[in-house]
Amino acid sequence: MNARRVLRIARWEVGKNTGSIDRRTAAILVGVLVLLAAVAPVLVAANPSPGQGIYRVGVAADDPYYPAVERNPQLRAVEPDAGMVTSGDAELRIEGTRVYVGTSSKAQAALAELRSAVVSYNDYLMRHEPDDAAAFPVSVTLQYLEQDTGTTGGTDTGDGGTGGGAGTTVADGGDGGTSTDGDSGETTPAGSDGGGTDGSTSDGGGGVPALPGGAFGGTQSGTPSSLNPPFPLRSLVLAFAFLLPLNVLIQAYGSSVIDERINRRGEPMLVSPASRGDIVLGKTLPYLVVAAAVTAVIAFAVGGGLPSVLAVLPLAGLFLAATFLGAMLARSYKELTFVTVFVSVPLMAYAFVPAVFTNVHPIAAISPLSIVVQDLEGSRIGVGEFLFATLPVALAAVVCFALGSGVYREEDMFTQRPIPSKVMDALAAPLKNRRRVALWTALFVPFAFIAELFCIAALFVVPESLALPVLLTAIAVVEEAAKSLHVRAGFLRGKFESTRSAALAVGALSGVGFFVGEKLTLITQLVGLPGLELGRAAFGPSVGANPLVVVGFLFAPLLLHTVTASVSALGASRSRRTYLGGFVLAVLLHVGYNLTVVTSLA
Repeated sequence: MNARRVLRIARWEVGKNTGSIDRRTAAILVGVLVLLAAVAPVLVAANPSPGQGIYRVGVAADDPYYPAVERNPQLRAVEPDAGMVTSGDAELRIEGTRVYVGTSSKAQAALAELRSAVVSYNDYLMRHEPDDAAAFPVSVTLQYLEQDTGTTGGTDTGDGGTGGGAGTTVADGGDGGTSTDGDSGETTPAGSDGGGTDGSTSDGGGGVPALPGGAFGGTQSGTPSSLNPPFPLRSLVLAFAFLLPLNVLIQAYGSSVIDERINRRGEPMLVSPASRGDIVLGKTLPYLVVAAAVTAVIAFAVGGGLPSVLAVLPLAGLFLAATFLGAMLARSYKELTFVTVFVSVPLMAYAFVPAVFTNVHPIAAISPLSIVVQDLEGSRIGVGEFLFATLPVALAAVVCFALGSGVYREEDMFTQRPIPSKVMDALAAPLKNRRRVALWTALFVPFAFIAELFCIAALFVVPESLALPVLLTAIAVVEEAAKSLHVRAGFLRGKFESTRSAALAVGALSGVGFFVGEKLTLITQLVGLPGLELGRAAFGPSVGANPLVVVGFLFAPLLLHTVTASVSALGASRSRRTYLGGFVLAVLLHVGYNLTVVTSLA
């Protein structure tokens, strides 16, 4: 690889794109940047609330409970009407000391939220009392520590609190069509409006004060009733802001790649002394630099640091790599648009969805955005945790670039061949000899790893009895595809002889390569995924120190991968139909092995 040629190609790429941007496109790009710059500080200062205004409450403006509804972000005050609860126009209606509640589960949730709002607003009123200690004799400070320490922080102080007010709360009326009077404790018949549960209250107001603590939490102080479990919503929204510029970049990058394939515009580059690696790296370098610069600016604006930038860069590389491979396979700008959407949506889901559970569940460790969230919250980030979130993504990006480079040649760039045919070309191109099969099977392990992690993230909320068989089947399909697709491409493109001995040899090499690459997943032991039932099923349990058990768990997967890869390779050496039959048989064998192992360890 020639650094001078790479930099020269990168300079040409920048000049070509800057010269082709018209005023309208430039104005749109500037507008997007200005919008991001304006939104980020607002998100830092604001405290977005999930489900804002989701519950409608009919309450008059002069009602004592109107402030409770008005101050709570999840409650929305509407004009009261006698039949609004029955008709479904509102979940609750407040009349005097009565609260009329509908029969739906949403209405019951609204009642619980109103009850919480009243308690919170009473705290708010008491914070304005001159005698804080009399208003709140107990004050609690919670400090959230690392989950693996088994320690919780909690300090009671006598000087706590804040303010004074009416001590009213909303009583649950039950489900018997009665309401409880909050003043006297007397049970009275429910009104005919609700047709369901009727809770009532005495005089008071309600509202939710702002969460205590810094911009991203970590410590909460206040009365016991005012403390809530932490949820990094603001950090997640800010982390999502790191992904938005990547969608703009991959659009420009994909258009640049496919532009060279239209009317053979990229042919001069192919006949130049530069290698394919120089060309691909030179074309990609400007976009990767822009991604790093934009990420650094966003991180600085929202209070992040170097970990946020380093965590997003592998994700940006995977976005660009998948787009490059898609642009090499697409035959038109229309197909490129479909490929870009197909690439960006799953990648964004993989990055964002698990990060929702940051600080709540170990499944968040698979997402690079969980590192960003922890950095924004000021949490400690371990080296193993960082590598677990970023290394599979970075390796997958390298493999995508390598596959795309395999078809960066005249016979594939300037022909209108079907996408499946080009996929086979990309998979077969690096298979110069049989030994390359083992290498590329190992390189496909990050893709299988990411797919399995995504399956765990999608299924861990499903009941175990249903999720476990589905997960084991999905794992078998993913791993057998990773071991056999490039083998099929090699036979299809004449890289190997279509004989039984050659198929068995190639299959055995593919199985060994996958086994070696799979051992890299032992890093999951560092982040606690084997503590999950689905994690143990996907990546294997902790086997302890028994030598016989260790040897068994070491060589049993090797035998499995070698046998199943050989079965699919035998089918791949003949025809599409025999390959599908061999693949199905290999999946069934793999599922049977997985079920046996999981059952024996249950």
